[in-house]
Amino acid sequence: MINVSVIIVNYNTFKLTCDCIDSIQKNTEGINYEIILVDNNSSSFNSDEFQKAYPDVLLIMNKTNTGFAKGNNLGILRAKGKYILLLNSDTLLKENSVKIIFDYLVSHSKVAVVSPRLIYPNGNHQPCCQKFPSIRYKLFELFRLNKILSKKTVGKVLLASFFDYSESIDVDWVWGTCFMFNKELLKSLPQKKLNEDYFMYYEDMQWCLDFRKLGYQIHYCADTEVIHLMGGSSANKNEMMNKNSKLFLQRNYNYIHRKIFQFLDFLLIDCRVVYTIRT
Repeated sequence: MINVSVIIVNYNTFKLTCDCIDSIQKNTEGINYEIILVDNNSSSFNSDEFQKAYPDVLLIMNKTNTGFAKGNNLGILRAKGKYILLLNSDTLLKENSVKIIFDYLVSHSKVAVVSPRLIYPNGNHQPCCQKFPSIRYKLFELFRLNKILSKKTVGKVLLASFFDYSESIDVDWVWGTCFMFNKELLKSLPQKKLNEDYFMYYEDMQWCLDFRKLGYQIHYCADTEVIHLMGGSSANKNEMMNKNSKLFLQRNYNYIHRKIFQFLDFLLIDCRVVYTIRT
C-alpha cells in the first residue's frame, strides 16, 4: 500500500528536479511512497533523460505546457497513494519531511491541507502562511495596528512576514510549494479535482479556499522545514499574478466587497506615500 504520492511538475528545470528527487530518496523513510514526475513539454532537454536517471519514478510526458494546476491534476490521476504531496521542483528535503507532515495530517482529522516551514538556503523562513483578502485585514494595515499590538498577536492576525513560524497553526492558505492533502477529499470538490482556472500563481489560494468551504482547516506544520530555492521576480510573473489576483476576487467576492477592497487599497497607497515622506 502506498501512503503518499509525491507529484513534481517540471518545466525546463532538469537539474533542479533531479536534486529534488535525490533529496526525497535520501531523506524519506518509514513510509511507503511513490514519485510521479509530470514534464510539461520541456524544450531545454529530452524528458527521457529522467527515465534513464530514475527508472523507479513514474514519468508522465505532457504534450503541451498546461501549467502548474493542470500538470498536478494529471499526476493525481495516476497516483496510487491515499495522500498527495505536491512538491515544487525547486525544493530540497533535508530531513524526513514527507513522513513528518504525513503523520501530522493523519493525526488531525479536521485538516485538509498541511504545509511545512519553507526556508531559503540561508535558513531564513519564507512567508508561506497567508490570509485571504479581507476588509478586516486591510483596515488593520490601514490603521497600522501592528505598531500598537504585540508581535505575537500581530503575527497570528496578519501571518505572512509578520508571523515567526515557530509554532503549528491554522491558517487561511498556504503556498502550493509543499502541499499535502487526502486524495479522497477531491471527490467533494465541484469538479472532483483541483481548480485549474489559474495557469500559475493564486491556484494554491483557490485550492485552500475550496477545501475550507468543505468545512476543513488548513494547517502550517512547524515540525519540519524544506528548502525552497525561489526564482527571481520577472515582468511576466508580475503580470500573471496581477491577472490572477483579479480573477480570484471575481470568483470569490461579490461586487461590493471588491469595490471596498479597491477603495481601501487606494487609501493604503496614499498612507504609504505620506509615511515614506515623513520618515
